[in-house]
Amino acid sequence: MSRAPLDLSLYLVTDTGMTRRHGLSTTIRAAVAGGATVVQLRDPDASDEEFLALGLLARRALDGARSAAPLIVNDRVHLAERIGADGAHVGQSDLAPEAARAMLGDTAYLGLSCTSAEQVRAAAELPAGTVDYLGLGPVWATPSKVDHATPVGVDGLAELVAAATLPSVAIGGIDPARAAAVLATGVDGLAVVSGICSADDPQVAARDLADQVGAAR
Repeated sequence: MSRAPLDLSLYLVTDTGMTRRHGLSTTIRAAVAGGATVVQLRDPDASDEEFLALGLLARRALDGARSAAPLIVNDRVHLAERIGADGAHVGQSDLAPEAARAMLGDTAYLGLSCTSAEQVRAAAELPAGTVDYLGLGPVWATPSKVDHATPVGVDGLAELVAAATLPSVAIGGIDPARAAAVLATGVDGLAVVSGICSADDPQVAARDLADQVGAAR
């Protein structure tokens, strides 16, 4: 395994509908300029062809910004290489982590969503090197994912963080007003969708969140 540690401080998850305001490329460039350390491309409604086009657009945006932020694809593990992504993220009902790792090879990153302590413990039982980090939540209800699991709240998040043996990011309804409470659980970073994608100025929104992560350390 030859993967450098991920900086999960501020993890942008894109939403195609929300990024139409500024455009996907502009939103991504603004977010990384503001301090986003990872970019995940997510669009569950897109066809593979549409997702591939979005992925190539995201790749060009990051390369054009000369950003070191890794590009992660949500679910579409089979498209990661064609996009030039640095890794993938899967949920509990997506491709199994072991199968995803086999497709990605040893150099790509792999994240796994967990909504319960049982799932967190199961992730710890996977062969070493299968998964690089966990996405924990949702902490609160979120408009970016209508079929999300029951929100765990800050106390529930703290329990998941305590059970985790891998680095983790919290997701679900996180905005600047809630960031401090989330970071107090010991989670390694904040995964944000609407808080950046729907912002009047995605760069300013990202900078506000990144500053809070920095202050919490």
